Parts: sequence; C-alpha cells; structure tokens
Amino acid sequence: MTAAFTFPGQGSQTVGMGKALADAFPAARAVFDEVDAALGEKLTAIIWDGPAETLQLTENAQPALMAVSLAALRVLETEAGFSVGRDAAFVAGHSLGEYSALAAAGSFTISDTAGLLRTRGLAMQKAVPVGVGAMAALLGLDYEAAVAVADEAAQGEVCQAANDNGGGQVVVSGDKAAVERALEIAKTKGAKRAMLLPVSAPFHCRLMQPAAEAMAEALAGVIIKPPASPLVCNVLAAPITDPDEIRRRLVEQVTGTVRWRESVAYMASHGVTRFFELGAGKVLSGLVKRIADGAVGVSVGGPSDIAAAKDAMAAARPA
Repeated sequence: MTAAFTFPGQGSQTVGMGKALADAFPAARAVFDEVDAALGEKLTAIIWDGPAETLQLTENAQPALMAVSLAALRVLETEAGFSVGRDAAFVAGHSLGEYSALAAAGSFTISDTAGLLRTRGLAMQKAVPVGVGAMAALLGLDYEAAVAVADEAAQGEVCQAANDNGGGQVVVSGDKAAVERALEIAKTKGAKRAMLLPVSAPFHCRLMQPAAEAMAEALAGVIIKPPASPLVCNVLAAPITDPDEIRRRLVEQVTGTVRWRESVAYMASHGVTRFFELGAGKVLSGLVKRIADGAVGVSVGGPSDIAAAKDAMAAARPA
C-alpha cells in the first residue's frame, strides 16, 4: 500500500464545510446526524450556517472538523470503494485530527469521538484564562532552531515548540510574555516571519496540563479498538496500534509537540507516495509537498473531489 489517510486540525474550519457532501450523499448526511445526536444539539446548523465566531469556538470546531472528515471518508467508502484497512498503510491526524483518524480506522465510534472532542475543546479552553497564553508561528527556521528560540525566550515561564509542521514552519506556545519574547528572538536568528496567531488558548504546551487530566478521565471511559491501519501518532511520529498506548499517547498529545513533519517523513520513508487529506481545507496537502519529495497530496472535501480521489487510489493500489 502506498497511500495514507490524513485528517486536518483546528484552523481548517469554514462555515458551510461539508454541506455539499451531505446534500449529495446520504452516507455523509448520516455522519452529521450521528454527531448531532451524540452531542444532543444541532452542531450541523453551526457548521453550515454559522456564525463563524461560534464555529471557531474550540468546543465546536473540534467535533465539527471531525464530522466533515468522517463524512468525506464515508462517501469514499460508499461511492469509490475505499477501505481504510485495505487501502491505507497508515492513518494520521494533526492534533484533533488524530481523533478523526482513529474514528476512521474504527478505534472509536463516531459518537464517542464527538463526545471526546467536545470534552477536549472545553477542557483546552478552560485550562488557561483568556489573555494569559499565546501561540506564534515562526517561519523560515528549522525545528532545532525554533526550539532554541523557545528555550531562550522562556526565562522561567513556559515557551515550547507546539507544532513542527514542516517546510520551515514551527509554532511555539506558552505564556504570552514568553511567546512575545520568542517573536523578537526569532527575528534575530533569521526567521523570515514571526507572528502571533489568532487562537484562544496556548495549545500543546505544559499550560494545558489541566486539559490533559480531563482527557485522561474521559478516555478512561471509552472503548478503544485496535485501528484497521496503524496510527502514526503526533507525539512519537511513529506507528502505534495497541489501545492502551493509544489512550496514553492521546493524553500526552494535549501538552506535547505535534511532530507532523517527522510523521509525514516517516510515512514517506515507508513507501507512502499519496496522502489523502480527508475533510476541510488543503493545509496538510500543502505541507506534504514541502516535506516529502515527489509525494502527492489529494484533498477530499467536496463532491467534485471524489472522482479524482478514486483515480489517485487506483494508482496507489498494487497492480
């Protein structure tokens, strides 16, 4: 198998995402209905009608993005004959996308995933008062240089590399003053750009420890099955399949670095040439091109993408 299925994270959400899929395909509509039922509310109305400010709330954006990703997968399964277990050498997701990946691979039910992501979003937002933390993107520095910048900026506060996205894009997270110091230090170290991100909390750093504890409790009450294809997990950039380890790594992920560059490089080094990005946006497909020479990113977010995805999978399957 030369294909991997990848799932986007927060920031890819847009009002109206997934509606064309749901209008065109009953299998997609059923996913949205299941998520609404699991949450006991019409999240679908927020996804499709907005307002954007409500969709962007972490507790809404996380289950919403998962719903769109799983809707896209269900359409690929019913209309294009995709099978995670047969067709994906690996699954992987960026931050919250790791939950989407596990749902896609059958480790979680969609209902459980929706509930977990609602809990995760609320816990991450609650962990740090608004205005106390910040995140910033450092562009044009490699990961080691960005880590050195974060270490220098900390000065007794928290400043960590949160996302190693690849292509010279590293996000740092922590106490606001420390992150602001990192911006200035990065510029002196040769960063092309260094800018604060419009986020509501400092994700993937030690300040998220209360959210990690909340997720440990939530995950303890959910059945996790071995995934149909190995999960290349964020905190290891390596594949895992054991349910107990999946549970443990999902807790670590809340405060740990999303090692996306290394994850894509691992999959590419193990024969993956086509990365199917299922869900909203094309962020991961763009990163693939920067990380893995010759790899192809195939974005599947709407009805018009299905035929192209089917052709790409035909090319990826063994003759």
